[in-house]
Amino acid sequence: MSEGYSIFHETMADMTYLEVEEAARRGAVVLWALGVIEEHGPHLPLATDVYVPSATLREARTILAERGIESVIAPPFYWGINAATAAFAGSFIVRPETMIELIKDVFRSLNKDGFKTIFCLSGHGDAAHNRVLFDGVKEGSNFGPIDAYMLVSPSFAERLEIDPADPYLALTSPPPSTPQAYVDVHAGDGETSMIWAKYPDVVRTEIVPTLASTNYVLSDLLEWRMGGQHAVRKTPAGYLGDPASANPQRGHEIIHTEAETIAAAVAAKLGR
Repeated sequence: MSEGYSIFHETMADMTYLEVEEAARRGAVVLWALGVIEEHGPHLPLATDVYVPSATLREARTILAERGIESVIAPPFYWGINAATAAFAGSFIVRPETMIELIKDVFRSLNKDGFKTIFCLSGHGDAAHNRVLFDGVKEGSNFGPIDAYMLVSPSFAERLEIDPADPYLALTSPPPSTPQAYVDVHAGDGETSMIWAKYPDVVRTEIVPTLASTNYVLSDLLEWRMGGQHAVRKTPAGYLGDPASANPQRGHEIIHTEAETIAAAVAAKLGR
């Protein structure tokens, strides 16, 4: 059985207004998944980058509750910049200014309801997308006004050219890594494992074993990130990695480990 196919599963969207009022009054923090709708190969749904952070935050909320920290999950954000996959059907592209204005309005709405703190988790790896999200978090924090933080690892902050010590970041621990001969970043082993673990109903499982590994290295990844026909040429089937190696049990483990690092980052930022 899948863990909530609806993107509203266990979010504020399934709460009543009275329950929201009470949570804000108790000092609950808000968790927000920020994803995109983009192609993820012939075997994964376009909403992969929405489903993964949503599942991660659901687990993080449980861990936070065990630490005495109440949280609610805002309905996910799913519009953004898809530079690498823009040439594929199903990849939506939204203007940066639109993204920022939406973030600001969401923050203002949460503040209106009495919430004081929000932690944002991106499920999409595009650097341009995440830099815009970070700008939105900073601008929205003042516009809300609300204390807002983007949950990122130190290495990802550096890739975005953001100082890891920036006050609008809540730093997560880097995930344990194992040496890999080839890059696996898009609809490959990792993402397929996580979606298969949490949303098996939307994985085209009959296709997964037929997908050969791309066996690409860093130089190939950099070319793929150029997008357009570069990406189509490098990944005509829309994935970069080894989806056939996916394992749903490992997917559960990846998400749980990430949820633990997020809970630790939230607790540290709150001084708890």
